Parts: sequence; C-alpha cells; structure tokens
Amino acid sequence: MPANSSPLDHSVYCNFCPGYCCYKLPGSTLYITAEDINRLARHFNIPDGEVRKRYIEGKNTFKTRKDGSCIFLANGPLCKRCSIHMVRPRQCSEFPYNKPCPYLYRQDLLEKIQPKIEISHAGGHRDPPLRW
Repeated sequence: MPANSSPLDHSVYCNFCPGYCCYKLPGSTLYITAEDINRLARHFNIPDGEVRKRYIEGKNTFKTRKDGSCIFLANGPLCKRCSIHMVRPRQCSEFPYNKPCPYLYRQDLLEKIQPKIEISHAGGHRDPPLRW
C-alpha cells in the first residue's frame, strides 16, 4: 500500500461475501480453544464434552462438510452466514486480523476456494442439517 494512502475498512465486504473464510483449505486449521468450546456449550445448553463429540474434529477444529465448509455455515440460497455468529470462535471473530481480507487480493486463494463455493451454491453437497 502506498505510504500516502489509508487502509480501507474491508469489514464491509464481509456482508457480501459468500463465506470464503468458512471453507477449509489444505494446510489451514481453525483453532478452537477451551473458551470457544465452553461458549458453544452454554449457547447449545450442553456439556463441553458433548460439544467436542458433536462438532470438534481431532482436538482443536470444527468438523467440516464434504465440500470443506464449516458445519455451522448456513446453506440457504441467499444466506451464506454463520449460524453461530454471536458465539463463534475467537479466531473467526478476529479474522482477518486488522488486515485486508486475503480473499480479496490473492488470486491463488480464490482459485482454490471459488469452485467449492460454486458447488455449495448449486446444492452439490448433501450433508444433513445440524440438529441442536
């Protein structure tokens, strides 16, 4: 960015985004903390252990659908939004970490993620809806 320019508030683009950051790419990990799990447990009114059993893969990340999307990404035709937005993990709420969204500037990321978005929008995955 040139020295005489100011950074734009890129958060406005999140309102129109199809959820690029909600898809897992090879080598990426959404790190879920114990605090995140506890917040989800309170939200769903279930024990922390039940949150881990239902929603966590391995020790520290959410399960994903076949298309790589987060299990909490709402998949309605016009609602690519987080279904747990108010209690989402810290890493999600802080993204893109006071920087411009990398999906707006990195062609390599868009080339990897856009086909997943298109399949999802076309109804290409058939994972069952989450039951609370």
